[in-house]
Amino acid sequence: MPKHRHQPFTAIAKYSCLLAFALAAVGCSRPSTLQEIRSEGVLHVITRNAPSVYFEGRDGPTGYDYELARLFAKDLGVELKVRVAEDNTSVLSVLDQDYAHIGLAGLSSRPDFQQRYHKVPNGIEAESVVIYNREIDRPESLEDLAGRTLHLVADSNHEHQLEQLRAQNGGLEWTVHAGLDAAGILARVESGEFPLAIVSSNELELNHVFFPMVKSTFSLGEPEPLLWLFPDEQDRSLARAAKQFIDKLRKNGTLAHISERFYGHLDRLDYVGARTFVHHVENRLPKYENLFRDYAAAYDLDWRLLAAMGYQESHWRPNAVSPTGVRGLMMLTRNTASHIGINNRLDAEESIQGGAKYFTIVHRRVPDHIPEPDRTWFALASYNVGWGHVQDARRLTEDAGKNPDRWMNVKEFLPLLTQKEWYSKTRFGYARGHEPVIYVQNIRRYYDFLAWLTEPTEVAETPEKPWFKELEGMEKIIGPVSGEGTEEEEARASLPKELGFVPPTL
Repeated sequence: MPKHRHQPFTAIAKYSCLLAFALAAVGCSRPSTLQEIRSEGVLHVITRNAPSVYFEGRDGPTGYDYELARLFAKDLGVELKVRVAEDNTSVLSVLDQDYAHIGLAGLSSRPDFQQRYHKVPNGIEAESVVIYNREIDRPESLEDLAGRTLHLVADSNHEHQLEQLRAQNGGLEWTVHAGLDAAGILARVESGEFPLAIVSSNELELNHVFFPMVKSTFSLGEPEPLLWLFPDEQDRSLARAAKQFIDKLRKNGTLAHISERFYGHLDRLDYVGARTFVHHVENRLPKYENLFRDYAAAYDLDWRLLAAMGYQESHWRPNAVSPTGVRGLMMLTRNTASHIGINNRLDAEESIQGGAKYFTIVHRRVPDHIPEPDRTWFALASYNVGWGHVQDARRLTEDAGKNPDRWMNVKEFLPLLTQKEWYSKTRFGYARGHEPVIYVQNIRRYYDFLAWLTEPTEVAETPEKPWFKELEGMEKIIGPVSGEGTEEEEARASLPKELGFVPPTL
């Protein structure tokens, strides 16, 4: 019979006491953990914010482990309740006190887990990877790390591996940062504050595009399965059910599909080359240009901006589906489409109309006192990540003594929403803040190129909206707005047009 020194929740405790009394009266044994969960109707999960585990996406909570847990709760016929802890240490503490049924922390097995938790692999494997700032010499082996400090998150797998390796390499040194998560470590390696660090390979994979100065070298060991953790105070009934469920998803292909959603589209934010973009302008855009023009006019927008948004969202593919399930040429979520009256997200005309309408709604939420073009950049960021997160970044910007009405300032603070030390101070919490920055950057580059391709007379048609003439960085593509040529412009004019475009870079 399993012991329960700590009951996770008051309702469970009251229910268990009454049930134990009733069962004792009839001489029956106590119900299993799985039976208790089904009786209460709730599966309690403790997790942390990370793109590999759980985060708030455009259409609500998502993340690889979260999606598995959601399906598992549905399979059990119970409600899923998720609580978000600050870090791995907090997740493990909650589990140690038996205050949750399952812990989702993105950890693999380690020696101290043996007597603390039941463990079930979640279908993903990861390894501890040494990373470094590209401006220092690349370390090729453990010997190259001797006398140099490695930086780690707290309660990770890395420290246990380092302790085992130090027996053969006495020069290994490291510092554990209790207040940082993987994104915080990566940001400091990016800046050069931490020349060397160790992160999990899956978290590096999901975040690497945001940190171009970070390079990886060797791993500390072989890939190991990442785990769901169950308190040892429980019996094994829930862990067995979870293992059977994940095995079923593996056999029917669902597990591979979920993995593809989160790990198979990691180049989505990367740039396509200039030649590819020109090819799509010539072969795809003509099919939808009139739709972009018509609905942009209907909602008082610049059609090239709307077209640039469509290219960033789907590369002008009406049947596109994103890793998180948004669909169509303008990648509308189900909730957004329903809210603005769009019935078929895969219909190109409906999608473009919906994108124009929704962007107009989002744009109107941005305070009127913010001048263009910044107001449009804020609207684009909000279209991507939500106005609440943009507001959080604006507050951080203001707290730092900078102007929160300028995009060039706020875009420095949006990426901080991936780091616990910053998002813990905000109202709306964790966000993949790098994405809206790249989203806006790419759309501005695509818009610049479309403006460059269009005839100058089109610019004169909208004198009441001169903001596009003042686009930051436009001179890199279409030349200074003064109309006078420069040596750089003349040199670029001599190139083939597909090579004159500066592609978006990360």
